[in-house]
Amino acid sequence: MSDIIPSTFSVWDTILSQYANSPALKQLIANANTYLDPAPNIVSFYDLVWNVDTAVGWGLDVWGRIVGVSRVLQIATVDYLGFTGPIGASGITFNNGIWYNGQSVTTNYALLDDPYRQLILAKAAANISDATIPSINQILLGLFGPGTTLEIPGNNYVSDGLDMTIVYNFGSALTPIQTAIIYQSGVIPRPCGVLATVVA
Repeated sequence: MSDIIPSTFSVWDTILSQYANSPALKQLIANANTYLDPAPNIVSFYDLVWNVDTAVGWGLDVWGRIVGVSRVLQIATVDYLGFTGPIGASGITFNNGIWYNGQSVTTNYALLDDPYRQLILAKAAANISDATIPSINQILLGLFGPGTTLEIPGNNYVSDGLDMTIVYNFGSALTPIQTAIIYQSGVIPRPCGVLATVVA
């Protein structure tokens, strides 16, 4: 991205003509220009932090704080018999789930850079969304659509129940990571006063 740094400045224009043929002075100026040139640092900052499409690691963490979404998700580790509790970790029926014994049922999971970038872009869109069906569908497409690292195969869309309810429809079963994104991250908007349910 060196094109973002103007290259119109020439250090040789700053040398007085009487010193233009001094090899020692010219070498000192060339060395100082190389050591003090901020262009490589500015380009690196732009690529690794400022540009969300190319940012990595800490740069994406900064973007996450700006838009309000965390890299770390709580992933369910065990299903147990129950009626309430963390989504994806309760409500299992008899003969399928165990009684909850008080142990931890979730673990921290840090997203890699590419899925986290998708989450950041979806959250940025959600922050300015009007929470209409078309805008929510666009966010779902960008987050879980074909070709994305968080892709959910099949049709993923939201439908309006026309009775102050909406349904998020997903074309296939959700992984624990996708479940955590849908229920915990706050990325998928829900209109105020509207009951939302998820069908997968």
